[in-house]
Amino acid sequence: MITRIVKMTFAPEKVADFLALFNESKEQIAGFPGCSHLKLLNGTDNTNIFFTYSIWDSEESLNKYRDSELFASVWGRTKALFAAKPEAWSTVVKFESK
Repeated sequence: MITRIVKMTFAPEKVADFLALFNESKEQIAGFPGCSHLKLLNGTDNTNIFFTYSIWDSEESLNKYRDSELFASVWGRTKALFAAKPEAWSTVVKFESK
């Protein structure tokens, strides 16, 4: 399993646009083959910073999503709202408590 974390910083005046876009596409992303979990997290101090936290069956599943028309459409529209370059990490769990 792969956990994908993406940090996105938006222009403050673009946050509502991002949330509308995310709400429009979240079910399709969460339902994409190989995605077993999707969360959107928001910074408590910097409310224009968001993180997506998604769990994928495999790196192959994640790459199929990243090569999909869905990703191209959503990411293309999201990129226009950024105030800073996004950061992304693919991780594996080494420890998890109950």
